[in-house]
Amino acid sequence: MGRIFITGSSDGLGMMAASLLINDGHQVVLHARNEQRAEDALKANPNAEAVLTADLSSIAETIALAEKANATGRFDAVIHNAAVGYRESRKIITEDGLPHVFAINSLSPYILTALIEKPKRLIYMSSGLHRDGDSSLSDLLWEHKTWNGFQAYADSKLHNVLLAFAVAARWAGTASNALEPGWVATKMGGPGAPDSLADAPLTQVWLATSRDPQVLQSGGYYYHKQPREVHPDCRDREIQERFIEKCAEISGVKLPS
Repeated sequence: MGRIFITGSSDGLGMMAASLLINDGHQVVLHARNEQRAEDALKANPNAEAVLTADLSSIAETIALAEKANATGRFDAVIHNAAVGYRESRKIITEDGLPHVFAINSLSPYILTALIEKPKRLIYMSSGLHRDGDSSLSDLLWEHKTWNGFQAYADSKLHNVLLAFAVAARWAGTASNALEPGWVATKMGGPGAPDSLADAPLTQVWLATSRDPQVLQSGGYYYHKQPREVHPDCRDREIQERFIEKCAEISGVKLPS
């Protein structure tokens, strides 16, 4: 049985994945944005090992979350599930002067990856919309472009795949993979989403725990446990490293090589 940390696990797919993992006998540490959400997380999954709180829009709180996670002991897998959606019609700026979507969806998984003790497996939640992302990585912080919430979200999901593949290339001992759960009826996806909600968390669980040889490899991208093509620039090592360098510059946190 494994020990697994899931960000954004107080509701939605993170909560569902946690429930499946706990029911299978794994030790799961949850994450919530604040104490109220932490209560919600434990109500949904009372047999979780613990719940850690941090607002991932804050660089300082995200760094502190990594410290809290490390203090609980080493994980076999970390699932980077936390995200905000594409409906932010205006550019919300965080305490660090960053667009809200970028801070949570793109930068926080980078910081946590860099600072949490290397697990055996890393799983990054992306989206099919990553194929609409801007791989030029120009104006990551939307300082010059006219704000577009859909594009900011698509960019962030592209960033998740770039991060997963960059880590796969850097860390030989860690299986780093990304996935898309489909368009499902979560709070983010909306009530009209057409894909199966019941199937949506299964790939996270599979990547975190399966002994399937495919899962034990690194640098994969999956949809319903099947390989799926990615934006072609996601495989470009130069673009991967440029994204890593930009995250390090913005956060002040360096990804170990």
